[in-house]
Amino acid sequence: MFTGIVQGIATVQSTNQIGHNKRLEVIFPAGVMLGQQLGASVAINGVCLTVAEIGHDVLTFDVIDTTLALTNIGVLQAGDRVNFERAAKMGDEVGGHIMSGHIMTSVAVSRVEKNGESVHIRFTTDRQNEVDARRYLFNKGYVGLNGSSLTISDIGNDWLEVSLIPETLRLTTFGAISVGDRVNLEIDSHTQATVDTVERILKEKGIVLP
Repeated sequence: MFTGIVQGIATVQSTNQIGHNKRLEVIFPAGVMLGQQLGASVAINGVCLTVAEIGHDVLTFDVIDTTLALTNIGVLQAGDRVNFERAAKMGDEVGGHIMSGHIMTSVAVSRVEKNGESVHIRFTTDRQNEVDARRYLFNKGYVGLNGSSLTISDIGNDWLEVSLIPETLRLTTFGAISVGDRVNLEIDSHTQATVDTVERILKEKGIVLP
């Protein structure tokens, strides 16, 4: 479980293709992974990955082909920067919203607009990889983007927009994001459960939503 409060930025040290999978080595800021254990979960760009090896401020993860195809982990290269969050512990403050690290799809940045010290970022939400997340997204609802718990500030038929304050830009990779970049999207699990339940009940009653 994660809270969507990104703890900082790490750097990809190396990537190695192993069959259809990839081995990812990530170097973290000094000391932030003290006490980390093999088999523990860490969110990298919002993707829940399992620690396979531990070195000095370097963790190694094995990423399966399904995850590589669905997320932006598949295009990471040495030197790329990523958002990270250690798994939450019982009793931790949940400053964002509960996230599982299970990505639904990835979306592309279509516009980056600066407004004073803040930044508005727009993402296309058209159907990707046979996955359509749009019915779970609504204005002022939660969304996980590259592991960051954010509030949707505006939304259209095929796009969503978030507005980021300077502190979020400083702590995450959003401060250096560009048009065309792909970002991992995780929908709010409570929203998904509500929408799916309502749709199922309506379907059982013979009511089909457009």
